[in-house]
Amino acid sequence: MTATTPAPAPSAVPGARPAGALATAVHLAPLFRRRRDDDRLATALPVASFAVVTALLLVVLGGAQAFFGWDDDLASTYETLAVIAVVLLLVPLATVGASAARLAARRRDERLASLRLLGATTGTITALTVLEAAVTALVGAALGVVLYAVLAPLVGLLHFRGEALGAQMWVPWWWLPLAVLGVALLAAASAVVGLRAVVVTPLGVRTRQRPGTAHWVRVVIAVGVLVVGLGLMQVLGVLGELGGIVAIVGTLAAIFGGMLLALDALGPWFVRVRARRQARKAQTVPRLLAARMVLEDPKAAWRQVSGVAMTSFVGVFGAVGLAMADMTSTEGMDADERWLMQDVSTGVLVTVAVSFLMVACSVGINQAASTLDRAAVHVSLDRLGVPRDVMSEASRRAVMSALWMVAGGSALCAAVLLFPLVGMAIFVQPVAIVTALAVFALGFLAVRGAAALSARLVPGILARPERAL
Repeated sequence: MTATTPAPAPSAVPGARPAGALATAVHLAPLFRRRRDDDRLATALPVASFAVVTALLLVVLGGAQAFFGWDDDLASTYETLAVIAVVLLLVPLATVGASAARLAARRRDERLASLRLLGATTGTITALTVLEAAVTALVGAALGVVLYAVLAPLVGLLHFRGEALGAQMWVPWWWLPLAVLGVALLAAASAVVGLRAVVVTPLGVRTRQRPGTAHWVRVVIAVGVLVVGLGLMQVLGVLGELGGIVAIVGTLAAIFGGMLLALDALGPWFVRVRARRQARKAQTVPRLLAARMVLEDPKAAWRQVSGVAMTSFVGVFGAVGLAMADMTSTEGMDADERWLMQDVSTGVLVTVAVSFLMVACSVGINQAASTLDRAAVHVSLDRLGVPRDVMSEASRRAVMSALWMVAGGSALCAAVLLFPLVGMAIFVQPVAIVTALAVFALGFLAVRGAAALSARLVPGILARPERAL
């Protein structure tokens, strides 16, 4: 007789899969977070970025709330200027935060793809991703709260309307956990969005066979946003008559914020098209390598210069604000109106300064992360006999090649938006020209300095090639 073997029990109840996936992710998380020695810097970079983003976010919100505490005749003017400054800073801050969530994406994706190939479920991969991203963001955001506590008293020394901001820089205590939670949610959302390739094509991710993409639809979106913004600028007076100061402020905030987001969407397509043309016309090895580095991942290449693009956009607003304050005569004005003219200059300088802090954070961290991400490429080129100075020049060209066009294009978009409001006379004022040139110069120096610092990581990578392969 043949004995019958009972059928095996199901390995898992379908309805219990989410709980099992979460439990598996919790058990894997400590092992997953173990880094090799060369990954310590890659771990610290997003933490530092989240700390800076959280601190600047709280500083910006603290400064804005001070302007909404006044209720005299000029209060609406100060509130309008505060909203414009907040929009000009919050959109780049959100962009830097999203970039921080993607800094170690390639290395995390490789480890996740390996787990996926070994049989890990989609639920396990998703839970593991959310846990790692949220923990990293929470640590960085907590450090950012500490940094805000250090910065707030210093920023409180700034004078507006003849008085120091002082204690007005301190936000309500319940804003702090909300800011930390918001940064963690941003990191988790950015990480989950990037999971599609890991789940669908894990082998392609693990073997680095994913081509960089930047669709032409981005151009259509950016042009559409610019056209809509110009149209709204033309009817701004009508909107003011219908909805008052609230309608004007809301419209300006939507226009400026939308244009910043459109620039961020357009950037990867622009650098891809430019790199393709440079690859076809390259006559030297560094130029060809630089073009191929950009084409490997246009979005990563854009993130290395996007900070300068954002600052160029904000810098044009700053130049216009300073020129308008300089052109306005204070004769016949009362004390409050004279303070307003002085406060406009102060506010512009503060906005540009915060913008430059974001640029330093963005380009420094993104370029260092890009260098670490290309460690295997550097080792392979070194073994093929490519001189190290050629690799350094190629890396520098990959960053600097599109910078002129990126900065100039962003400034031109800002000028086009502002032209219906202020006219041509403002743009040719010496103060406006000097301010714009200073913004460009400092932005280029920041990118060049970050490129030089990230290049110092290459000798360490080549000294221990086994870590990169």
